[in-house]
Amino acid sequence: MSGIQTAGAPGYDAVAKLLHWLIVALLVAQFLIAWTMPDIRRGTKPEGLISLHLSVGLLILFIVVIKTLWQLSHPVPLLDDGQPDWQHRAAKATHGLLYVLLFLLPLMGWANASSRGWVMHFFSLFTLPALMSSGSAFGHELGDIHILTSYALLALIGLHVLAALYHQFWLRDGILARMLPGRD
Repeated sequence: MSGIQTAGAPGYDAVAKLLHWLIVALLVAQFLIAWTMPDIRRGTKPEGLISLHLSVGLLILFIVVIKTLWQLSHPVPLLDDGQPDWQHRAAKATHGLLYVLLFLLPLMGWANASSRGWVMHFFSLFTLPALMSSGSAFGHELGDIHILTSYALLALIGLHVLAALYHQFWLRDGILARMLPGRD
């Protein structure tokens, strides 16, 4: 996780940008799938949009792990940009919480699917092991927590976007440009 930088400062490399925008695209698709898939009730089978939702969630988890490892091995240097310290701390906390939720949400969905006795397939390519035993009460609770946490993720994404727009249009400091494709 990186700090805020000023215009002209070193930004994210092409791999970090690709992974960032890939996660964004997958999250848009994932929320569209989640809002259009049928309600999950007792006896629901993991077919169609539900199966796609599970696979996309696992793909997001995989890419978030790769992005985290990439950022640990390719850090973007922190710079003093004149912003108050609380803004730097808020940005780091927001980024950290985004990563935590992007990691936990798929795991909670996977655990919930396992507790329902569903066999998890990753895009019909291979089967994943169960994270919970079938009938696990905790696994069922994680399904409800998964839904509430997804709304928290949406709120954090909104905050992240608003902060980027604030930097772009109010401060005009070039922060947004360091994550845009084709910019160095």
